[in-house]
Amino acid sequence: MAERWVGRVALVTGASVGIGAAIARKLVGHGMKVVGCANNGFDKVKAIAEELKSQNSSGLLYPVKCDLSKETDILAMFSEIKEKFGGVDVCVNNAGLSFECPLMSGKTEHWRYMLEVNVLALAVCTREAISQMMERGVNDGHVFHINSMDGHRIAGPGSTMGFYGGTKHMVTAMTEGLRQELRSKNLNIRITSISPGCVETEFSIRMRGEERGRQLYKQLKSLTPDDIANSLVHALHAPPHCQIHDILMRPIEDVV
Repeated sequence: MAERWVGRVALVTGASVGIGAAIARKLVGHGMKVVGCANNGFDKVKAIAEELKSQNSSGLLYPVKCDLSKETDILAMFSEIKEKFGGVDVCVNNAGLSFECPLMSGKTEHWRYMLEVNVLALAVCTREAISQMMERGVNDGHVFHINSMDGHRIAGPGSTMGFYGGTKHMVTAMTEGLRQELRSKNLNIRITSISPGCVETEFSIRMRGEERGRQLYKQLKSLTPDDIANSLVHALHAPPHCQIHDILMRPIEDVV
């Protein structure tokens, strides 16, 4: 990765498992100071941080406990980042979740929680990250939204992902909205949306349960968390004048 990112600070939300953990590991390996946030998975982030200390890398992983459904927790996290590292240079909005909650029969509390994590937390983290960049005169920062192919398509008959897809369509719209806001203020902070299809993580297992979640991953050769992390590094590595705005990724065997 470009030398300009060595020693700089990245925030990765949902860093305990799956895509978030893979991104955190990759950025630490490239010499970045990575703040890995998680709530229930906080101990897992701490374990990864201890593991990475043994690597021959100038990077580090700094675990922070944060409930992204609470703005007070997010603001406290950014205050801690400012105190510890000065501020964020790269913000990776990775945390996201879904429930099996059809639009015709889903539970309101499930919809509300998806909005809080998938949309509002992403917006608050982005706002606070850009605020820290502007405060320090950082004009080459980068914001990443880990989106979904469901943010670009409508699930077919029988799907229970309609509301989740709605939250990801919001992320797609917010990505372009942010790009236009940044340009209107002549800022060279970049924004990239990465939209994977099926990735073998705990996402489907948490949503559908162990047996049904594992069965999904047996149906085709899924993407891996490292595939997503490598695409993020590719976008981050692009020359400062080049913005890789949208990355759409799906398993080659996917027919949806």
